[in-house]
Amino acid sequence: MSEATATLLDLITVPPDAGRAIPDAATGETIGYAPVHTVADLDAAIEAARKAQTAWARLGHAERSRLLNEIADDIEAHSEELAVLLSREQGKPLDGPNARFEVGACAAWTRNAADTVLEPEVLLEAGDSRAELHHVPLGIVGAIGPWNWPMMIAVWQMAPSLRMGNAVVVKPSEYTPLSVLALVEVFNRHLPQGVLTAVSGDREVGAALAAHPDLDKIMFTGSTTTGRKIVESSSHSLARLTLELGGNDAGIVLPSADVGSIAEDLFWGIFINTGQTCAALKRLYVHESLYEQVVDVLAGMAERMPMGNGLEPGNVLGPLQNRKQFDIVSRLVEDARRWGARVVVGGEPATELGPLFYRPTVVADIEDGASLVDEEQFGPAIPVIRYTDVDDAIARANASEQGLGASVWSDDPDAALAVAERLEAGTVWINQHGALNPLVPFGGIKSSGYGMEFGVQGLKAVAAPKVVSR
Repeated sequence: MSEATATLLDLITVPPDAGRAIPDAATGETIGYAPVHTVADLDAAIEAARKAQTAWARLGHAERSRLLNEIADDIEAHSEELAVLLSREQGKPLDGPNARFEVGACAAWTRNAADTVLEPEVLLEAGDSRAELHHVPLGIVGAIGPWNWPMMIAVWQMAPSLRMGNAVVVKPSEYTPLSVLALVEVFNRHLPQGVLTAVSGDREVGAALAAHPDLDKIMFTGSTTTGRKIVESSSHSLARLTLELGGNDAGIVLPSADVGSIAEDLFWGIFINTGQTCAALKRLYVHESLYEQVVDVLAGMAERMPMGNGLEPGNVLGPLQNRKQFDIVSRLVEDARRWGARVVVGGEPATELGPLFYRPTVVADIEDGASLVDEEQFGPAIPVIRYTDVDDAIARANASEQGLGASVWSDDPDAALAVAERLEAGTVWINQHGALNPLVPFGGIKSSGYGMEFGVQGLKAVAAPKVVSR
């Protein structure tokens, strides 16, 4: 088969005896075999990146932007092929806010990185004196990605870094390497050799990347526990860090909310990607006057929402991506039962659909202190907590060590804004949750990490500030 007729999967997969089998998340069948790179491969990739980076930086913003827009065109040209591979590997369905949505976001965020204007800032202008703040390439960026939105988050890391003149070495999750390798294959059809390399390996390779002395920047999306290890590992090189870590996002439904009008956005704020999203709504505090209505509406939607193999038209909820995450969700729901909570809908595996499917679950009559409330479930199970006093709800929402996102739901704009200003999170949404825009900076506080992505702030985060005075 010639390269012209080969699929992206054909180009990135390796023979069975040379790689690791990657299963279809819905069926368990082998999709293909991912290369298993070593620390030596990582060292070679970083060396190649260092050699290629200077010439890449000298191309200038205009040429790098042109190439990134070509890449966005190519992503769109291969959108269905990429979406099918993503659906099989990660589990998210093609339909709904899932695989096709994610591939479309890859193109959109790549274009935004290409087209966002970042001009020098005039800091001082007085007589013959002038000082300007410029942003110049850092050098080599190491990007470590997760398995829940593997392609989109890879683009969040790669595209701004490349636009600013850096070379990038990306390490995808060992659970979802194929979709990222396919995406990098598309990128590399337009980039000079060595500027972007994917290293597909186990956690040893990821740890070596985080500790590598020749990196200038590390971008990581994943758990808080791993994020802390990256901070320790990178301390010797003083590599700059952007960390988007775990979230246990709270939502507060005020008594002034119209439940019917917010129901759909509330549901998808919780269950997008079957709950496997860092900035999904993980704890929902509802005023006692609306409590049963909200519980009933969410339970009804959960029962009606089609779940199944992502390649089958109409399905919008898929499996948990891996057994470890399936076991976490199962444990937390069972703990809620022992705690005395009411499982309104779901609360059990959907074994007739496949080994990793878990029914969308709504848990009521539960309080802070239960594991399902205090821990990040990262799956299709939402605890709904009753409150009487809004000050108490805000205090409980803020009690978490994490602070990625939060939301307020109300028909009263002034009341919603007053609550939003008091919530401790990097982003607070009003009457939505988890909505992202490539122009709007995104990042967490507290144990949810630090550093901003997207837009002008995202470009600055992958560049070095340089003051030019005269």
